[in-house]
Amino acid sequence: MGRLCFSFMIGSNLVFLLFTHSFAVDNISPSRSIRHGTTLVSRGGSFELGFFSPGSSKNRYLGIWYKNIPVRTVVWVANRCNPINDSSGILMINSTGHLVLLGQNKSVVWWISSAKHAPSATVELLDSGNLVLRDAGTYLWQSFDYPSDTFLPGMKMGWDLRTGIQRSLSAWKNSEDPCPEDFTYGIEMELDTYPEAYVLKGTAKYYRTGHGMA
Repeated sequence: MGRLCFSFMIGSNLVFLLFTHSFAVDNISPSRSIRHGTTLVSRGGSFELGFFSPGSSKNRYLGIWYKNIPVRTVVWVANRCNPINDSSGILMINSTGHLVLLGQNKSVVWWISSAKHAPSATVELLDSGNLVLRDAGTYLWQSFDYPSDTFLPGMKMGWDLRTGIQRSLSAWKNSEDPCPEDFTYGIEMELDTYPEAYVLKGTAKYYRTGHGMA
């Protein structure tokens, strides 16, 4: 069974790793991009975003991990099931304000599309571990709405009635493949009952708390 993590560790000091350049700022604008060998660090130095290869895999993923833990602990992955197999990855904001991850031959590997045309949008890595796309203070998208396998402080689970987003955790297939496997954790919300936490194996309920939780 893959891992589902509830993480409560927070670091504070910046550590600059050899052969990896970290921007002194915590955000990127349309004039700046993240490439192989460069990273973005949250303002308080708790989290870092960049490209990584899990375990002995040669595949490359864009992810967020704790900055100050010696053993890299990844808490979020963008292109979970669509890896890049070389060092060609580029994360950038395009001319319409959309966040895109490019791979070989500038092919689109992963992207964020917002309903708002926002050519002046910026991407910021917050010290909570939340990656946000914002325009004039308004969040157009945030990674906390699309968690991987790790629940961080400040995240919410379940169905957002306003946006229609269903937030849940899904385990990695294995330590070298972050693509979701069979196990999923979430919150089921029905109109006439209390919320119920569950773990699914595929589409079948593997575990549930019951409707007594508040």
